[in-house]
Amino acid sequence: MTLWKLEWLRLKRRRTWVALAAVYVVFGMIGPLTARYMKQILSSVGSSDGMVITAPDPVPADGMIQFVSNAVQIGTLVVVIVAAGALAFDAIPEMGVFLRTRVTPAWRILVPRLVVSFLAASAAFILGAGTAWYETAVLIGPLDAGPVLGGTALGVVFLAFVVALTGAVAQRMRTVLGTVMTSLVILVSMPLLGLAPAISRWLPTSLANALADLPGGGTMDDYWPALGVTVVATALLVWLAFAWAGRRDR
Repeated sequence: MTLWKLEWLRLKRRRTWVALAAVYVVFGMIGPLTARYMKQILSSVGSSDGMVITAPDPVPADGMIQFVSNAVQIGTLVVVIVAAGALAFDAIPEMGVFLRTRVTPAWRILVPRLVVSFLAASAAFILGAGTAWYETAVLIGPLDAGPVLGGTALGVVFLAFVVALTGAVAQRMRTVLGTVMTSLVILVSMPLLGLAPAISRWLPTSLANALADLPGGGTMDDYWPALGVTVVATALLVWLAFAWAGRRDR
């Protein structure tokens, strides 16, 4: 059995793909629904307290904004957990020894796990974005295809960065939990750096919000710096993952 087939079977039998798809599809359904009835929800809450809360009528872009606001946070968490479970193969010493004594160099173990984790995460995200796009068109109104597809593509690039980051961290940590926590700390710290406008446009995390911004009138020009940094950082993280995994063989 090849490592590629083994990784696909592991993803299938552990049902991790179900968790990924469920998170994005559920938010793809809830996001546009929330945007469509937000005005009524706020009105009912305000009337119960004797207050009057007004909200503008929803526009199609609001459906994608609501989807992204929930899916980016929870979805990224699930992606990190799933990727850590695949990439921290040394967390179970017996498994690590078994793989390393039969497959050399170590990067050959990582490649299928990196690729399959990325494909599963990106497929789930695309499915969720498609669900949100369709439901937005039904409940609120149609969206132009260009901005939605562009925002989705940038979101996929961000997920490639997330998986590569988790892969690199996994080679320095000894447990899946350590990999998850360290990866999340790094990802959470980026938006904090992004509070400075001069820095935010260069951060990979800004790509995660492109699907909310572009349909509402944003332009791709705002994302070229972050896209360039993300592509370079992803390649560097994959290289580090290979290098650090190889050091454990010595």
